[in-house]
Amino acid sequence: MGRLRGQLEEQVKLATLRNGTRDGQLVVVSRDLKRAIPASSIAPTLQAALDDWSRIAPQLLELSARLAAGDVSGALPFDPHAALAPLPRSHHWVDGSAYVNHVELVRRARNADMPPSFWTDPLVYQGGSDDFIPPTADVPVPGEEYGIDLEGELAVITDDVPMLTTVEEAAGHVKLIMLVNDWSLRNLIPAELAKGFGFYQSKPATSFGPCAITPDELGEAWQGCKVHLPLVSHINGTLFGQPNAGVDMTFDFAQLIAHVTRTRRLGAGAVIGSGTVSNYDRTSGSSCLAENRALEQIAHGKATTPFLRFGDRVRIEMFGHDGASLFGAIDQRVIAALARSTGG
Repeated sequence: MGRLRGQLEEQVKLATLRNGTRDGQLVVVSRDLKRAIPASSIAPTLQAALDDWSRIAPQLLELSARLAAGDVSGALPFDPHAALAPLPRSHHWVDGSAYVNHVELVRRARNADMPPSFWTDPLVYQGGSDDFIPPTADVPVPGEEYGIDLEGELAVITDDVPMLTTVEEAAGHVKLIMLVNDWSLRNLIPAELAKGFGFYQSKPATSFGPCAITPDELGEAWQGCKVHLPLVSHINGTLFGQPNAGVDMTFDFAQLIAHVTRTRRLGAGAVIGSGTVSNYDRTSGSSCLAENRALEQIAHGKATTPFLRFGDRVRIEMFGHDGASLFGAIDQRVIAALARSTGG
């Protein structure tokens, strides 16, 4: 029974709907993304569920099974426009750069050496986690001159992970998977990195897809702690890229988790990002404009692809082998940020 429950508990989609509070209302979403049922009687928020996952997950499973069986008592149409990020805020958000071929390409474009350690020691940074952007919300940026770029990637959510967790142990701590657009302001990055103290202003708030899904929702596409499916990006309705997230991922999610717990533990609800999905086979396109620009710089001595402008729309989505959307879509427009007075 325990093994069966473990298998079943992974077949769940979760989302957070607006309800006037910072952390929203947890709902279970049908596999076709058409219906949702409140989970308030089980856990008010996704963070609350993660804090007590071993007890809460089986109850969420039962709710998901009811929904799948057609028991729609209390269910409502699922509207991604009413959704916040699955975790509207997190105690910990650490993003990696697991596709090292992407790093190598970008560095080569600016004639920078590639340290050999990049292939054996993961690159990560801790990002802002207090303000995740909902999947269909407009994305405000202070200026186009900052070099606005998308970064399509995936992320996992963990339960409590002890310090010194091994790669073999880490896979069991992956509870949910999310779709990510880790926005970057490329023209601010060089000056920040030159200070030798990492990203800050160049990495604004991050966007997440409507649903967090358990690994078994992916079926055979979840292998080796990687998602073996294309990540599909459109800019203004035109296909931009569809690289396969399971190909050329130098460090899988278990390796990333083991790396970040070398000197600290992770609390339940920690979010670990993969970094920009990228393939050596460039015929699948890219997941960020910087990669396109790097290829142009290498081939022609000049980057010609522009960064995003106000009014541009970015859509990022992933589909299963059956063609069904797995997470729902990140579908957002870039807008000009307006200065706001704090009053007083």
